Amino acid sequence: MKIVCLLGSPRPKGNSAMIAARFLETAAGLGAETRTFALNRLTYRGCQACFTCKTKLDRCVLKDDLTEVLESIHWADTVVIASPIYYGDVTGQVKCFIDRTYSFLTPDYITSSSPSRLAPGKKLVFVLTQGQSDPDRFAQVFPRYGSIMKWYGFGESHLIRACGVGPKATAAELEPYLRLAEETAKKILDSASSISST
Repeated sequence: MKIVCLLGSPRPKGNSAMIAARFLETAAGLGAETRTFALNRLTYRGCQACFTCKTKLDRCVLKDDLTEVLESIHWADTVVIASPIYYGDVTGQVKCFIDRTYSFLTPDYITSSSPSRLAPGKKLVFVLTQGQSDPDRFAQVFPRYGSIMKWYGFGESHLIRACGVGPKATAAELEPYLRLAEETAKKILDSASSISST
């Protein structure tokens, strides 16, 4: 099992990063190969709408720090995207990454029954944290981006969502979500192990 994690928070030890780290620690302990990219430390641009990935290349034409991140998604079995909610959405760092994944779609993606250049069946783990305690607020974020990832051929998806945890969240407040991260990692690795043994 190969896992790529994208951290979207500008805070390297923020709530979403801590939850993602617990997931990765658990997965690594069960034999997974993990790799993490802290998007805030990278230098990259958003999609330029040049359509080169639809006319001349099978990948994004831009050469920057996001090139390696996009390439890593191709070999990953599971992708973890972790982000706090800023202004009702994922961070700009994550949104910029999402825009660049347009290169994952084939030129005929609108009409094709297989619109993705990625191998099908990848798993998605979305970690979202927000200071707002009302779970009805910003509940549309995961369905929106989850549907995009399904378009890319992702199958099984998991949401770890922590509401009411701000910058000063205590360890006790985070503990239920850290446990959920562990449980999710075990579930994914157990599932992969069962498939490989059959």
